[in-house]
Amino acid sequence: MSEDGVKESTKISGMKSLSARLLVFTIITVMISEVLIYVPSISRFRKVWFEARIASAELAALATEVAMGENLPQELQNRLLDHAGAHGIALTKDGMRIMALSMDMPTRVDQTVLMKDDSIAHLLKGAFQTLVQNNNRILRVIGPSTVNPKTMVEVILDESPLRMAMYDYSERILALSIVVSLFTAAFVYLSLQWLMVRPMGLITRSMIRFREKPEDDEAIIQPSGASDEIGIAQQVLAAMQRDLQTALKEKTRLAALGSAVAKINHDLRNTLATAMLISDRLAKSEDPDVREIAPRLIEAIDKAVTLCSHTLHFVGETGLHLFLERLYLSDLFDETKSAVRPIHLAHDAENETIWENHIPQMFEIDGDMDQLVRAVGNLVNNAIQAGATKLSVSAEESGPFIKLYLTDNGPGMPDIAIENLFKPFQGSARKGGTGLGLIIAKDIMQSHGGALELDSTGKDGSTFLLTFPKPVEDEEANP
Repeated sequence: MSEDGVKESTKISGMKSLSARLLVFTIITVMISEVLIYVPSISRFRKVWFEARIASAELAALATEVAMGENLPQELQNRLLDHAGAHGIALTKDGMRIMALSMDMPTRVDQTVLMKDDSIAHLLKGAFQTLVQNNNRILRVIGPSTVNPKTMVEVILDESPLRMAMYDYSERILALSIVVSLFTAAFVYLSLQWLMVRPMGLITRSMIRFREKPEDDEAIIQPSGASDEIGIAQQVLAAMQRDLQTALKEKTRLAALGSAVAKINHDLRNTLATAMLISDRLAKSEDPDVREIAPRLIEAIDKAVTLCSHTLHFVGETGLHLFLERLYLSDLFDETKSAVRPIHLAHDAENETIWENHIPQMFEIDGDMDQLVRAVGNLVNNAIQAGATKLSVSAEESGPFIKLYLTDNGPGMPDIAIENLFKPFQGSARKGGTGLGLIIAKDIMQSHGGALELDSTGKDGSTFLLTFPKPVEDEEANP
């Protein structure tokens, strides 16, 4: 992603912001909850409406009983039926059905509603049947008397008033739901804004500032000190930013060091070459004191040359140019022996290092022989300089890789060296070492698609593990 694209992606506004999404999500959640509440509520409303009509019808029927057989005026009967919202009212006592009141009785009944069936499924079905109707249905509602449960009250009524009442009730529920959802959403929004969104915004802004100016100390986030997950995340982010800033400063210093070494390398090599020639002449001097001092001078110059070369390779190489070829892994160890052995014999001809090669002859890899000899040579030099007198290698196949084990009988690596392994100028196990040899070897292995790691170390010696990918077979060999 381009720089402009990254900057554009960090601009959060409108519905893309966490705050806006949280508000919308809260409102939707509350509305869904209200819908789940509305469904049983509207069913309950229909049942209560029927019960109220049965109670009104029973009162009207009692008025006719009070008349003691006398006929009530038609006007009074009409008023009682209007009050009950019914076309007719009948009572059933002791198995006998008695028509108490009637007016303009319809010719047919569309549906009979039994109040004794109060199951949830029945109530929900009846409520939604009422809501979706367009025509006025005639209902016969039968339910027990509120005074004498053995008496059944039967009411003939229109469904339209019920539907209108349910619509009115639904509108009130909808308005109440909107108010409740907005209030709840605002409360949840403000709470989460304070508890989550605001500190998360602090983390986001700090990451953006740190990305733009990682060297600026003010770009490091200042933790709020909270003990919750976000507070811990802020503390971890601050620690990561400080570590990264330290690493960047160290990289900057190393880059400056690389530029400086590259500029003085040519003159320094000429100076050391001249000193080497002079030391060779001193070694042939007839003065015994001079001959005694000459080897030390040669060793010091050799260390200076090695230090200069390693430092130059470390800071000057941004990428290795490999010339890959198919080679035998056992030949790699033999080539390393040929390259390293004369150097150490020149300093210590009496204590020649023992070399043991246990690599199977047919193990092959794809690699740059010169670079790999350089990598393994660095490991061998470190071992011999630490006091090892025996070096052995072995190899084995492990899935898509070949593992090479390089073992020495040296004194092992100290804890400080293990802790700073593969760190420039810190990971050396001997006094005056730079630790760059291991880093260069690791870079070479990684450029080959492999890896380098310390397998084990102790008083009996150390073992380094070099992992190589198996070579890719030719297409002719695998049609």
